[in-house]
Amino acid sequence: MNIKLLSFSCAIIVLSSCVPQRLMEETKSKLTTCETDLANLKKTNQDNEEKLATLTEKIAKEEKELAGLQRDTSIMATNLRLLQNKYDKLNAVNDQLLDKYNKMLVGSERDNAALSGKLQMTQEQLLRKEDELKALEMRLNKQQQDLDALSAELKKREARVSELEGILKSKDQATAELKKKLQDALLGFEGKGLTITQKNGKVYVSMDESLLFESGKTAVQPKGVEALKNVAKVLEQNPEINILVEGHTDDVPMKGAGEIKDNWDLSVMRATSVTKILLQNSKTEPTRITSAGRGEFFPLDPAKTPEARKKNRRTEIILTPKLDELLKVLESN
Repeated sequence: MNIKLLSFSCAIIVLSSCVPQRLMEETKSKLTTCETDLANLKKTNQDNEEKLATLTEKIAKEEKELAGLQRDTSIMATNLRLLQNKYDKLNAVNDQLLDKYNKMLVGSERDNAALSGKLQMTQEQLLRKEDELKALEMRLNKQQQDLDALSAELKKREARVSELEGILKSKDQATAELKKKLQDALLGFEGKGLTITQKNGKVYVSMDESLLFESGKTAVQPKGVEALKNVAKVLEQNPEINILVEGHTDDVPMKGAGEIKDNWDLSVMRATSVTKILLQNSKTEPTRITSAGRGEFFPLDPAKTPEARKKNRRTEIILTPKLDELLKVLESN
């Protein structure tokens, strides 16, 4: 959906190529923005594919280990059967020797002594084989327990991976839907001091100073109030979204002597003004909103030109879907 919107915007820009030079430059700037957003989306998609590949590789490794244990168990079972056969044969030999021993009792003491020695040696061998057989059975039981535990753990991990993938997919869908709702609500403002972007699983509504404030002031202008009320309607209908309002200034120091002494004060007060309008006559819970002033320390463009400073004088409303389900899954691990 995002890529289609970007492609559509870029097509409109190209079709408008016959406008005056000033509009041509604005068009090029918007085209650059479109290309940047598209690159960011591709990178996000690539990161998700890499994460999925890592999880798939891990599962394959554990399945390989499971197959190895199963193969070892099969070999041990074969050895156990061989030892059982040997044990049965030794029992048969022992029975034969006992029979001969009974028959030779009437014979010479020397023969009886020799037969007794053989019998004792055979019995000792039988005892050793019995001990070996018991030890082998214990090892087989232990390996079977380990195999069962590994199989159970592998199933749990597969379930967790599937659950995490489902939550992440739902989160991305919710973010895309939120961006679409905002674009519909702010259709008349986009490109006129307001931009809506989606990155890192969040939606950014960025408003230029020209839309919201007069230079050095903290009171929102009527056209800015109208845009913020439209944003508030969307936020009111989406209670699962956390809201961060950030005020940003340029790097020109404030010279006021009143309550606004520096850019920190200006950015904080502007963020607070925007927050109050979002909450005014709204059902949005104040606990969902955080207001913050960032001063001049997070510029979009670090250049010292008038154009760069104009970009940096902005207020951003950053919307993040709640990740309660994802955190529960991670904590359970």
